[in-house]
Amino acid sequence: QVQLVESGGGLVQAGDSLRLTCAASGRPVSSYSMGWFRQAPGKEREVVAVINFTGGSKYHADSVRGRFTISRDNAKNTLYLQMNNLKPEDTAVYYCAASFNPKGSLDKSAFGAWGQGTQVTVSS
Repeated sequence: QVQLVESGGGLVQAGDSLRLTCAASGRPVSSYSMGWFRQAPGKEREVVAVINFTGGSKYHADSVRGRFTISRDNAKNTLYLQMNNLKPEDTAVYYCAASFNPKGSLDKSAFGAWGQGTQVTVSS
C-alpha cells in the first residue's frame, strides 16, 4: 500500500512561488501515474496536473498551464508541483494522488491513494 505525504504549502502573496512535494512510502511509485488535485472551500476537488509513470507525459489544467509544472523523481519516490505567479484563486487544499493506471487519468476516481493535503493560501 502506498502512503503519500504532502508538504510545502503556506501563505504567500499574489505573484509569489511555492513548490509542493509529495513523498511516497510503502512501495515504489515508479509504475504509477501521479497527480495533484485541489479543493477550495465549497467547491469540488479538481485536477491540477497529472504525470505518467515515466514522467514523459504531463497534463496541466488550463487554469494553471504556464504557471505550474508537475514533475517526479522516481529514484526518490517523490512528486513535485512547482507553482509560479500564484493568484488568489489558487487558494485551496492541494492533494497528491497515485493511480494504478501508469498512463494517467484526469478522473479522480482513477486514483486509489491520496495524501492528507497541504493548504495553499494566496493573498491579494
